[in-house]
Amino acid sequence: MDKENFIALFSRDIAKLRSEIAQYPSEESLWVLLPGTLNSGGNLAQHLAGNLRTYIGLTLGGFAYVRDRDAEFSARRFSGIELMEELDLTLQTVIGTLEEITSEKLQSEYPKEVLDLFPGQNVSLILHHLHGHLSYHLGQINYHRRWISQTLKSL
Repeated sequence: MDKENFIALFSRDIAKLRSEIAQYPSEESLWVLLPGTLNSGGNLAQHLAGNLRTYIGLTLGGFAYVRDRDAEFSARRFSGIELMEELDLTLQTVIGTLEEITSEKLQSEYPKEVLDLFPGQNVSLILHHLHGHLSYHLGQINYHRRWISQTLKSL
């Protein structure tokens, strides 16, 4: 896959993530845990921002970022408005990084081990993995938001 396709996919799905967060009926509803789940929509959004800013923005783009992965799941690091701003910054960082990537860089070895399945992972493979991770959690957030919205309507 070339960088234009990565840019298109990450742009679309980070914008969709932002849209999902914006559709929550209240800020408090972002943080509700559904029965049988471990993470709220707000925590998953924090996790995605941290993941993308670390593995794309910091590692590939050199954008300064200090990640607290544990807090992504255990704390409300942002208000609803701040979370939206964080997602906007994530989009800018990811796209800014991808715009600078060359075809040669896509085929080069990723500088960190991300997938412990095999050595020699190139940048393109890691970007595919990160997009799949984004899509997976985006689906969870969509389900969480729809469940919360429907439940609040019926109260």
